[in-house]
Amino acid sequence: MYVSTKRYDHDRGYSIAYRQHLADSHCKFIHGYSLAFEFEFESETLDVRNWVCDFGGFSTLKDFLDENFDHTLLVAQDDPHLEQIKLLDTMGLAQVREVEKTGCEGLAEYLFEYMNTIWMKDNGYGDRVFCRRVRVWETPGNSAMVESNHGTYGSYLAYREAQSDHSTSGEDDSHE
Repeated sequence: MYVSTKRYDHDRGYSIAYRQHLADSHCKFIHGYSLAFEFEFESETLDVRNWVCDFGGFSTLKDFLDENFDHTLLVAQDDPHLEQIKLLDTMGLAQVREVEKTGCEGLAEYLFEYMNTIWMKDNGYGDRVFCRRVRVWETPGNSAMVESNHGTYGSYLAYREAQSDHSTSGEDDSHE
C-alpha cells in the first residue's frame, strides 16, 4: 500500500468565518479562523512516474479551496438565519457559502465526500487512488478528520450503509 499526503497550511490564507448555531457557548456567534487542510491518498499501485498522485496537478483542488474557503462566510443549511446571512452575499458584504454542517468535523466530511465522489474522478485518478483521510484544522491545536480504513470509496460507502442499517435495526453496536 502506498500513501501520499497533500497539506495546505494555515499560512495559505484560507480565512473563513462561521457560527455553530446549535451551540450554547460563544461559538453560536460568527467567528473566524485561518483553516488548514490535509488530504491523504492511498493506492495499491503507483502510476507510470512511480507516484500515487501528481502534486503538480493539484491546481483544481487549490481552485476549489480558494473558491470555498478563501475569505468566505460559511453558513449551515439548517441555520435558522440562513436567508438573512445569504443577504450579506447579495449586498456584496460577504462571500457566503452554504454547507451542510459548519465546524471542522462537518468540513472534513464535506471535503472527504467531495474528494472521493468528484475530484478524484475529474482529475483522472478513477478507482486507482482513494482519498482515505481528510483533516481540517481551525487552529494549530484544534482539528477534526474523517477517515476510512476500508480500502476504496465504494468499500467505505458499503461500510457506512451497513452501519446505518445496523443502527436503524435497534441492535446495540457498542461492542464493535
